Amino acid sequence: MSWLARHRRLAFAAICTFWTAVVFVGHFFPTLPFISIPWRGEQSFEDLLRTEGRKTATRGDFIFLGIDQQSLQLDAVGPEEIAGNRAFELMTERPFPWSREIWVLLLDRLFGAGARLVIFDVVFNNPNDDDPAFRAALDRYHARVVVGMNIDTQNNTQIVLPNTQLIPPPAETDDRVGFVNYWNDELDGKLRAARFFTSERQLAGVAPVPGDEVYTSMSARALTKLGRSADIPQDQRDHLFRFSSNDAYPPFPLWQVFHPAFWKANYADGAIFKDKVVIVGASSQIQHDFIVTPLNPATPGPAVHLQVIAATEAHEFLRQTPMRVMLGLVLAAGIIGWGLIPLLRRPILSLFSLIAITMIYLAIARLAYDRSGFLLASVPVLSTLLLCGVSTLGIDYAIERMEKLRTRRTLERYVSKNLVKEILENPRGYYNSLTGSRMPATMLFSDIVGFTTLSEKADEKELVRQLNEYLTAMTEVVFQNDGTLDKFIGDGIMAVWGNVKSQGMAKDAKAAAYAALGMRRELLRLNNGWKTEGRMTLGMGIGINHGQVLAGNIGSQDRADLTVIGNAVNLAARLEGLTRIYGVDILVGTSAADLIRDEFHLRSVARAQVKGKTEPVDVFTVVEARTAALDQELLIWLETYEEGIRKFRDRDFTQAKILFSRFLEFYPDDSLAKMYLERSLEYEQTPPDKAWNAVEVFEKK
Repeated sequence: MSWLARHRRLAFAAICTFWTAVVFVGHFFPTLPFISIPWRGEQSFEDLLRTEGRKTATRGDFIFLGIDQQSLQLDAVGPEEIAGNRAFELMTERPFPWSREIWVLLLDRLFGAGARLVIFDVVFNNPNDDDPAFRAALDRYHARVVVGMNIDTQNNTQIVLPNTQLIPPPAETDDRVGFVNYWNDELDGKLRAARFFTSERQLAGVAPVPGDEVYTSMSARALTKLGRSADIPQDQRDHLFRFSSNDAYPPFPLWQVFHPAFWKANYADGAIFKDKVVIVGASSQIQHDFIVTPLNPATPGPAVHLQVIAATEAHEFLRQTPMRVMLGLVLAAGIIGWGLIPLLRRPILSLFSLIAITMIYLAIARLAYDRSGFLLASVPVLSTLLLCGVSTLGIDYAIERMEKLRTRRTLERYVSKNLVKEILENPRGYYNSLTGSRMPATMLFSDIVGFTTLSEKADEKELVRQLNEYLTAMTEVVFQNDGTLDKFIGDGIMAVWGNVKSQGMAKDAKAAAYAALGMRRELLRLNNGWKTEGRMTLGMGIGINHGQVLAGNIGSQDRADLTVIGNAVNLAARLEGLTRIYGVDILVGTSAADLIRDEFHLRSVARAQVKGKTEPVDVFTVVEARTAALDQELLIWLETYEEGIRKFRDRDFTQAKILFSRFLEFYPDDSLAKMYLERSLEYEQTPPDKAWNAVEVFEKK
């Protein structure tokens, strides 16, 4: 990781080169799993643009007459309506395909109503009744009718033409005949492009040559008869076109054209067909003439023909990004992904920049599609950008985390963990605090009892090793409870809560109390281990106080420490010294006790006036947290002890003596109860003067 930190840009360049190469390989080897996903995803993105983007305008002069299920069964018409209606009689004589006379009747009716062009999306390849009459109609309306032919590529590219009784040979060159085929995408079977001309050589996969017999599509024949031949692409390529909306050309039931009531009500006696282009074709499920498009998995074939004609007239063809440009964009995306992260060097800003670039690019792609029909390559380009950007961002973040962790571990050898955390995560707030400010804080002082005497007797190396074990365990407890290690004072520890980052006065004081209890448990654990090893055991005193302090970077110009000073700090240090006098390991001042008593069992110790203070304070010791499993009998007898303290301070020494005696019957080794029993007996015999207020004044530290 240190090598990466030193050669950050080189590492990022290697990562971005790798991802760019992966995307490039996916283009040239589209069958490779996973690697080709961006390029296959590009087609899905283009389909999304087709679905959500601008559509070819729906033509109001295009009508789709559908051979639907009702037209095939004619179950909506009664016998009395069929009788005398020649079209209905022909439609009920036999199943589809009906007698060709039906199409003669249809042409006469549509052109009689003023239709501009009639297109049959039907291949009349088999002979049928009344072919001569239908041929006469096709000849009569030669300039205004188009019929279909089919190129059967499934059976050795057979050309299926209208039968010779309708269109004399060569039918494929007749301007009324055009192929109905579209060639769907080989990968997913969807139709996206239209081909207006083709040849057998092209269909066989051989390059076309001059002189080939060229077949014309039905849509090209229709456009020519509409006078729009100049709009038709004069080549044999597949042309991507902009689809119309799904509901652009809904099918009108064919049978209704022959029903007098519907002809009048729905078609205004044929006026609706005036100057219209009408396509006749299948719309029922049973005829299976449906095409899968990006917009609809079941688009009726005749509707697709109308969409192609509409798109051609409106020049709504789509252009894809040239391959060289596409690969250039992929390369540019890799370069941007490489340079963005080192340039910004801020993870959040880099991430938002990647998102912003992606969103802007997608917006440009949408605008390009809607405005000019240009399919801007997006998925491979953005995949490269995001793969490079996110990878370099992840590596950069990991490097930063490792560097910060290394810095944190180095600093934590010298200062408190939460102070290091504040410096690294909130440097502005930390540096502002260095100027000095008054704030409430909770201080904890701890010291080893009788360490000076121990140091004179113990082996120096052994003592240092044992002291380091002790200090390591105690400072770890401070850190676990979010305290700041202010300093080591020889074998003593000064810790503070609330100066670096406060959680509130009560929570700070409670955290200090939990730390004191943790230090008590850790010392017990250490002593048990030392005892089994034959080493000396240690005692400890802890003083806790809460109050206003002056916090800041205090010291000389050459060396300063982030510390706290003030009377509340001094009192905490004095309380630690009083633990020897009262025989307890933890003493808590009044202000701290008021903040923690709802979560801890406290025991009154004394009313003391320490050196340097003019006012006495009530001092307590911490028994245990209220959530801890504590002997309930002890809690009951502690109430007796507290009542004894109250009687003692009220000068009722006889009653105090009785209460302390009762307590000692169950806890005979309790030093505080013994002390107060002795004083109660003394004051019972020799009462103090009237100025006595149960305050003990200490003239020494």
